[in-house]
Amino acid sequence: MARPVSQGNSSNPRDNVRRQDRFFFMPPSLSRRCFLGQTLMGCSLPWKHIMGAEPARTRFQLACMTLPYSSFPLRRALEGIRQAGYRYVAWGTQHRETEAGPPVPVMAIDAPVQRARDLARECRDMGLDPLMMFSTVYPEHPEGLERLSHRLKQAAAAGIPQVLTFGHTEGGNQKLWLQRFKALGPIARDLGVTLVVKQHGGETGTGQACAQIIREVNDPGIRVNYDAGNVMDYLKVDPLPDILKCADVVHSFCMKDHRDWPIDQDCGPGWGEIDHYRLLHPVAWTGRLMPLCCENIFRPLLPRPSDPAAIDRLAATVRAYLETVIAGLHTLPTP
Repeated sequence: MARPVSQGNSSNPRDNVRRQDRFFFMPPSLSRRCFLGQTLMGCSLPWKHIMGAEPARTRFQLACMTLPYSSFPLRRALEGIRQAGYRYVAWGTQHRETEAGPPVPVMAIDAPVQRARDLARECRDMGLDPLMMFSTVYPEHPEGLERLSHRLKQAAAAGIPQVLTFGHTEGGNQKLWLQRFKALGPIARDLGVTLVVKQHGGETGTGQACAQIIREVNDPGIRVNYDAGNVMDYLKVDPLPDILKCADVVHSFCMKDHRDWPIDQDCGPGWGEIDHYRLLHPVAWTGRLMPLCCENIFRPLLPRPSDPAAIDRLAATVRAYLETVIAGLHTLPTP
């Protein structure tokens, strides 16, 4: 979980990330399919037979979204996330900058790329590296291609490696998604950004459904983000067998938990019914950087805190829990 260290003088922040955090060796004998999969699901032979060496650990990057702090100013969210011990942040959607004022977007969808660059610099000056930002637009939106393209440009300017999108809860237009993603893939790759698609109910509400689309698109610029809480919440599907059907194309997670009893409710990781050891195990040996972005950090049944300091403590508790899960997984025998 080492934090990338800036080196060099490139104007693009992502160009200054330590080389060993961006690249890893692919032996000539390793097929592209296995290389992109980076899991046992992507290759039929054990890693030791394919590579002649132990598989590399996934470098999980624990981030807290600013989303849990949406009732408070963005600056207070960033301060709280850093105080809670995180080195990484994911930009939420909007924050209330004044008590009586309206919510303000973290990054307006039409904001100039310089605004994204400036906000990322502010985050890094506070000791937080931004890893992900919401697209805030559905892929099937009439202007989805243009708006998502601009989001990718904002992310590139900010040095943010991933932009998150998802579909309507009532369904999706798979044919249009394929068209849009095939057009967006080369744009994302040229900018050095990955567009990740998560589950949000409807026809794209499972990891398996998202993975089928991403595999058909067949572009490394488009990958899957896994949201186990949404899979349980919207479709009542067990995420543990579901992630086995998409682990080869999962490149990040929106971390939230879920309970079906005593009430149907999302909650912070560790307070729900999801076994995070089993959830993360299929992607624990990919050799990649893998953002884990905490979207919900709240306790089930109990009211959400009105004091931001209490949210800081919840963020710290969730961080400690996930750090324990990750450390434990990497003590297990390699596949």
